Amino acid sequence: MNPLVPDVLRAAPVIDGHNDLPMQLRAQRSYSVEGLDQELPGVQTDLPRLRAGGVGAQFWSVYVPSVLPEPEAVVATMEQVDAVYRMVAAYPSDLAIACTAGDVRRAWADGRIASLIGIEGGHSLATSMGVLRSFARLGVRYVTLTHNNNTSWADSAAEEPAVGGLTDAGRAIVGEMQRVGVLADLSHVAPVTMHAALDVAFAPVIFSHSSARALNDHRRNVPDDVLARLRDNGGVVQVTFVPIFVSQEVMAWYAARTEEAERLGLPAGEEAWPAAPAPGTRPEFAGPSQPRPQPELAGWLAANPQPRATIAQVADHIEHARDVAGVDHIGLGGDYDGTDALPEGLEDVTGYPRLLSELADRGWSRDDLEKLTGNNMLRVLQVSEDVAEEPLWPARTP
Repeated sequence: MNPLVPDVLRAAPVIDGHNDLPMQLRAQRSYSVEGLDQELPGVQTDLPRLRAGGVGAQFWSVYVPSVLPEPEAVVATMEQVDAVYRMVAAYPSDLAIACTAGDVRRAWADGRIASLIGIEGGHSLATSMGVLRSFARLGVRYVTLTHNNNTSWADSAAEEPAVGGLTDAGRAIVGEMQRVGVLADLSHVAPVTMHAALDVAFAPVIFSHSSARALNDHRRNVPDDVLARLRDNGGVVQVTFVPIFVSQEVMAWYAARTEEAERLGLPAGEEAWPAAPAPGTRPEFAGPSQPRPQPELAGWLAANPQPRATIAQVADHIEHARDVAGVDHIGLGGDYDGTDALPEGLEDVTGYPRLLSELADRGWSRDDLEKLTGNNMLRVLQVSEDVAEEPLWPARTP
């Protein structure tokens, strides 16, 4: 490992933009938080591995599917928020709820991992300013404007644009988010929505887990004309590790697999959203999530093994974002526990030092690496707090 890396992680631990462990706790463990203080099978994240990876602050994604009816999505998102608070309460010497840049710094000073909360999809707001403000009072610090479906007020990257980016209601929601200190997250949204949000933003925006579209033309990646606008906005793109976003070869393989599945008439779509545990029941441990069995594809899969993305490809996306947006506007958003496949060397949350070593070997300075790992996101948090007119996150004991 490059000798710069330990010093970087001591001075500026990783502030990762997106981790779906709460979803896995629901799907695999009926929201049990037992055992996170040891290496936990079936997930990519636990406390020992966060420590080994140099993670000092984590935005926990409180994701629920965007196909849920909006009132149901609000309830499910509340359950996810509760899971984060329960996780932190179970391990108070390792984790601390954080809402502000100061909270993050205090957690670091105490030797704890700051736990921030991000909502992945505007459907979880049910088009309600009151719901948005209520989540802000619970400590939610970002809302991704859409997930994989359009809302009535914002266009997703995964569907044809329906409202031209943002409606008047959408612009009002973005304004209210920033007024109360909630970051607007533009991962998952269509480019027209990215521009529409930047047109009205008066605080920095983020991309919590996206990569560079110029290197891989996936709909979830960020075009250069948007990356260039981050300079003036002051925002940050947190480059993700998801192989289909990072690697052209992996993206082409998934497209070919989908085409073969459609030719065979195999069902598509998301897995069923697991029910939350009923009151008075004990947690059930379902074990690691498994892909839906498709034995009809076995022959095709044997003849067409899935390619692997690499750390070098992730580093290429980081360097491209740096070259276009500037070194002050980049960060990391691994999407751990939100994807079943990851690049070689980045298979779990211990992988950040290996990625930083790759960049250091390419000539990155200590100062620039510290901006990437944590300092840029600390600045975004601080600026968004400074411009918020009515910050609603819960007060912390000094």
